This record gives sequence, C-alpha cells and structure tokens, in this order.
Amino acid sequence: MIKFLAAFLILGLNSYVYWFLGSDEVLPPRSEFAQFPDQFGDWRCYNRETLDDAVINNLRVTDYLSCGYYDKAEHKAVHLYIGYHERQTRDRETGAASAIHPPEHCLPGAGWDVIESDIVALDFGLDGEAKRFVIAKGNQRSLVYFWYHSRGHVIAQSHEKILWMFLDRARRGRTDGSLVRFTIPVRYGDVDAAEAHFKDLAQSIAPLLSEYAPD
Repeated sequence: MIKFLAAFLILGLNSYVYWFLGSDEVLPPRSEFAQFPDQFGDWRCYNRETLDDAVINNLRVTDYLSCGYYDKAEHKAVHLYIGYHERQTRDRETGAASAIHPPEHCLPGAGWDVIESDIVALDFGLDGEAKRFVIAKGNQRSLVYFWYHSRGHVIAQSHEKILWMFLDRARRGRTDGSLVRFTIPVRYGDVDAAEAHFKDLAQSIAPLLSEYAPD
C-alpha cells in the first residue's frame, strides 16, 4: 500500500510538472531497431516478429524489437523484446497515456503464473537491477529477466521508474524510456542452464543498448 501511494503521489507530481512547469520537450537522437544486429556470435535472430496494430496501440510503443535468438549448434533459445517509448506522458488532446506497461501485470492475463520473483543486480556491464521471474503455464516453465532502460538508468521497480521519469522531466525535459525483456525456456527443469543462456546473450547485447535507448 505504501508503494502504491508513493507511486500515485509521484505520478501526480509528474503530471503537475508536465502540465504547469514543463517547457520544451527533448526527444534525443537514437538508432532505430531496424538497424539492430540479427547476429551476436553464434546467436542469431532468423525472423523478426511484427506486432499487430491492436498490440502496438495497447502498448503505445514508438519502436520495438521482438525476436527469438537461437544458437542452433548448442540448442539454445532466448526471446528478446525491447520496446522504446519516445515519451511517457498523457496526450494533451486525447488524455491517453503512453507509459511502459510492467510485464508482471500482463503475465496472468496470458495464462502464466509467477512462481519465483526476485530483484537482482546485473553483472555483465550494466550498472543497475533487473526483475527475475520464473513463470509457469501447465508443464511449461520460462525464465524472465526485464528492466527499464531509461535515460541512463537501469531500473527494476516500477515506482523507481516513475520517480526518475518525474525528475528527468523536470531537469532534462525528457520522459523517453525502454523496456528490455529476455524470456528463456526452462527445459527439463534446468533453470541454471536457462540462466547461463540469458547471460551469454545479454552480455553481448548490453553494450549496444544505449544506442537504441539513449542515455
């Protein structure tokens, strides 16, 4: 309840800054995901996914990457989604919000149960934290890592994302941000192997993220 009230207060302050104190909005230059590499060593994205209009309108995402990366020789698979939002404010005319949707809110609606949930420090070149889930649907298990990669911040928790968005809007005129999510199938109950697959791909991708999700 305390976190909810704090997030509500911060969101209200952010709205006040935007409507009454905000001046020029800053949209930083960035590379589009069309230029994002399809191959990192033995990992390769063979077929990029295209989200349908209904999903894009729901997410209100500006640019995105969604693809499964595979190391076929080692029988490894990791799905990567990165969604970039050039602004996370309410449209002055329509009132529609374009804030990033927390993945944990979507999982139950897609039939997944969260059976493990932790916040962990990232240890492969990024200074920040991620949320780590193990999710289940029937006999299926997957490992999920996600974080908010926004204006130089690598953040696990939604209320911290809102706080930084408020501060950066006031100081820098920016509310842009990204969600980075890795989903790794857990085969034969081997979560450790899924962890290793995540880190193997994530450490190759991490140095590029700021080009597509600007600091």
